[in-house]
Amino acid sequence: MAMIYAASSVERPPSLPGGLPDVVAHAGVYAVLSMLVLRGVVLARGAGITVAAAAAAVILAIGYGVTDEWHQSFVAGRTAEVRDVAADAVGALAGTGLAWACAIVLGRRAASK
Repeated sequence: MAMIYAASSVERPPSLPGGLPDVVAHAGVYAVLSMLVLRGVVLARGAGITVAAAAAAVILAIGYGVTDEWHQSFVAGRTAEVRDVAADAVGALAGTGLAWACAIVLGRRAASK
């Protein structure tokens, strides 16, 4: 989260390679954030991935995305944009879903050995 905060404090962030839109970076970063939050929630609870753990990860990641956009509204040369929050939400959902799918696949492999 500190890295996201630091990056959003930069007045003019660098462009993505290949001219990709910044929403791609938003989705990717928030996918990773939601995976890390999910891991933290699961480890703190001492249980596997549940709907509640996944929902908590998504809500926390999106909530941070909203506060980060609000923070950007105070940075010179930056603006808060709803599309960025939407990209953050898509990334958070995708990251949590991917982590959950990987846990299911790895769990099945471990059970079959």
